[in-house]
Amino acid sequence: MTYADFFADIKGRFLEADVSDITEHLAYQFNIVGDAEGIFYVEVKDGVLHVEPYEYFDRDAMFTGKAETFMKIASGKLDPVLAVTLQKLKVEGDIGKALRLNDFIKNKGKK
Repeated sequence: MTYADFFADIKGRFLEADVSDITEHLAYQFNIVGDAEGIFYVEVKDGVLHVEPYEYFDRDAMFTGKAETFMKIASGKLDPVLAVTLQKLKVEGDIGKALRLNDFIKNKGKK
């Protein structure tokens, strides 16, 4: 899988989430290691979700892991907290805001 293929897929999965009830600003950077290596960010601003293939310097949290791990998280097949516990995902930054990633996953398809 190339980074372009991965990003197109993961962006679509994230954009299925309803974030209209999230009023705080959240910004996450995702660092993909191994196959499909690259960077992208997810931002919630004014209840709108943005997913872009760039580095985000003013991020609240940064996640590092394999593309496979991020796909499982985005599809709801792997809880992000469990991924950290299993050492499949590394998190840096504001842990409280990082935990809000679960809100995206739980609200998928509820637009």
